[in-house]
Amino acid sequence: MGMTLRPETEKRIRDRMQAGGYASPDEVVQEGLRLLDDRDRMKRADLDEVRRRIATGLEQLDRGEGIDGEKVFEELLTDLEQDGEAA
Repeated sequence: MGMTLRPETEKRIRDRMQAGGYASPDEVVQEGLRLLDDRDRMKRADLDEVRRRIATGLEQLDRGEGIDGEKVFEELLTDLEQDGEAA
């Protein structure tokens, strides 16, 4: 596959090669793709964790273990006001 790169991108690849660790532009691109794959895997894992926590929360609500949202906000505001008075 032939590619046309912007001059800034070519410079970044050359800079990486000159800094060491990469023998060719292909190695730089391969490392970049590997890092993108890692980032995508971490995002999926984070999303899976959020989904798991939501499911746990919904199960807790179904069991009646929830806290009234109004009460939570009232307590937070009270805490903030007390912190403001202490400062």
